[in-house]
Amino acid sequence: MPALKISGPVLPDGEPRDLYVVDGLVTYEAQPGAETVARGWVVPGLVDAHNHLGLEDGGAVDDEEVERQAVADRDAGALLLRDCGSPADTRWVHEREDLPRLVRAGRHIARTRRYIRHYAHEVEPEDLTAQVVQEARAGDGWVKLVGDWISREQGDLAPSFPAEAFAAAIAAAHQEGAKVTAHCFGRDVLQGLLDAGIDCIEHGTGLTVDQVEQMAAAGTALVPTVMQTGKFPTFAEQGRDKFPRYAATMEDLYARRREVLMSAYEAGVRMYVGSDGGGAQRHGYLAGEVLAMAEMGLPAEDVLAAASWGGRAWLGWSALEEGATADLVVYDRDPRTDLAALWEPVRVVLRGRVVA
Repeated sequence: MPALKISGPVLPDGEPRDLYVVDGLVTYEAQPGAETVARGWVVPGLVDAHNHLGLEDGGAVDDEEVERQAVADRDAGALLLRDCGSPADTRWVHEREDLPRLVRAGRHIARTRRYIRHYAHEVEPEDLTAQVVQEARAGDGWVKLVGDWISREQGDLAPSFPAEAFAAAIAAAHQEGAKVTAHCFGRDVLQGLLDAGIDCIEHGTGLTVDQVEQMAAAGTALVPTVMQTGKFPTFAEQGRDKFPRYAATMEDLYARRREVLMSAYEAGVRMYVGSDGGGAQRHGYLAGEVLAMAEMGLPAEDVLAAASWGGRAWLGWSALEEGATADLVVYDRDPRTDLAALWEPVRVVLRGRVVA
């Protein structure tokens, strides 16, 4: 494969350089005869840290639809996807050189009849640890728990499992070498998960000031999915007649979500960018999540870092250092000062090949 050449400011430092791709790897040593494929601002491949490849409203989709979803994410510049639960077996994506890199969490684990139908393994507390061990061994180093969901008995959000069951399951996952993340909309589930040493919180709209400080001290990550939490008023309206307490909770969480996000940022919580693509949320919309986080008040360059070189480092991948894998996106303007540029990649290079 001939050497490729890309010229322009290379982020994160923004120094103008000639970047070459040789055998799928980045080098800054000049390569005579290299083919120039793009000029512009060069950004390490974007990271969608909360993605549901292989999932739609009715549950799992077939491989053809998985491919369509993955291509939509790839063409939008998301070259590293952290799966946060999917009922589809997507491990075959690893074998496709033209599809994004995928870090799989296997299938969600939820309480029996306490989550969206056809999405999760549904178990009772006494079976939680065994199921977590199974998913830890089946995935790529992550397990996804459904931390809370609406309880019909309480008519409101409630923890899916007792705190001691969560703690035992998290310990078992860590013993298997896997990290654990959890869906958490409400307040009541959070303290038990944090005390148990969970590695990441998804959504996190119920977090308190003390809890974000605990997360910062422990290195616990947060993926706030603000496009998803922006739907809370709709969720409240849908449940108002049958579950008025739930509706009031969702409205309150919506009202506080900016306060929670900014308190987490100010406390130094490691924060990453996730589109929640899958189901009602379409794939290929990571740029929308980046912009939504900035509109909530987070500094644009910090959000971009979280969606690119910072997210890559968190998941164990390099940026664009000498010898790094050539996963990158080129834009016609500086995305640090104009995040809307992320909607319009000029060129996408994955594993050293131009794919879009």
